[in-house]
Amino acid sequence: MILRENFERREHEMYRSCATFSDETKGRDREEEKCDLRTDFQRDRDRIIHSKSFRRLKHKTQVFLAPGGDHYRTRLTHTLEVSQIARTIARALMLNEDLTEAIALGHDLGHTPFGHAGERALREYSAKNFEHNVQSVRVVEKLEKNGRGLNLTWEVRDGIFNHKTSGKPSTLEGCIVRMSDKIAYVNHDIDDGIRAGILSEDILPKHITDFLGHSTRDRINNLIHGIIRNSLDKNIVDFSEEYRQALSELRSFMFANLYTNPVAKSEEAKAERIIGMLFNEYMEHEELLPEEYRRYILEGEEKETVVCDYIAGMTDNYAIETANELFLPKFWSRI
Repeated sequence: MILRENFERREHEMYRSCATFSDETKGRDREEEKCDLRTDFQRDRDRIIHSKSFRRLKHKTQVFLAPGGDHYRTRLTHTLEVSQIARTIARALMLNEDLTEAIALGHDLGHTPFGHAGERALREYSAKNFEHNVQSVRVVEKLEKNGRGLNLTWEVRDGIFNHKTSGKPSTLEGCIVRMSDKIAYVNHDIDDGIRAGILSEDILPKHITDFLGHSTRDRINNLIHGIIRNSLDKNIVDFSEEYRQALSELRSFMFANLYTNPVAKSEEAKAERIIGMLFNEYMEHEELLPEEYRRYILEGEEKETVVCDYIAGMTDNYAIETANELFLPKFWSRI
């Protein structure tokens, strides 16, 4: 018995007609034999979870660079929170939960060390329009598996590429992840900001907290309910205008009070300099790159792109250790 076919039939029985069905996927770049146990979207989810780039997310900055505590979010915990929120919404709206989960787990695979500071630095030093969503797609299409990529379905890659605010996902499941990302980071960044002593509940805009709630838990819960109420029995997934405006104002508050806060971001200038130094060093001395990356250059990839690939894949710790190795003198020893 091929259990996958049972799961595919069950999708058509459970999900609404506007859902994305795994047996109707636009497919993969390279054809593969179907799995007997899992649908294509379940298989994509598992490939992402088992990838090296997914594991590295645990040592990449979310907001606070090298935070002095174990309870601050990292890029991995952010990803897991997005996945949880997105799956809740997909289940309530009777859309494809497996596709939603795969997109959510893969959406930040291309993020740089040091969060958005690293992204800005690569954009500045490389003169390329480096964007982490584009890099996430490059990771799953090219960089994983020593150049073979993960060979994910078109729908998962589309959702990963379009998860940013400016994105336009082609599936409703991709739309869910795009909004879940904002719900997650705005609210958990408030929580981390309060933990760091930079924010407090009483300085958040009162008209927003009166509407969305006076705790991280309540705000996430109300935003999830807001999407579900506004999207039930419709071929869209979106907030009502009232909820969209509230989240937008809260996000603007966070940019003004946390994301550009000189205390929270005090180390970012150093992080950006590290990225710049690494970039220039690898551009001048490509022999310092690992063999698999030098191979990409030999195969015709632009060196600037490959150097960005290598640096973007680093964790915060590895970038710092590499900079120490390359730029700081070592004490001489006879041993």
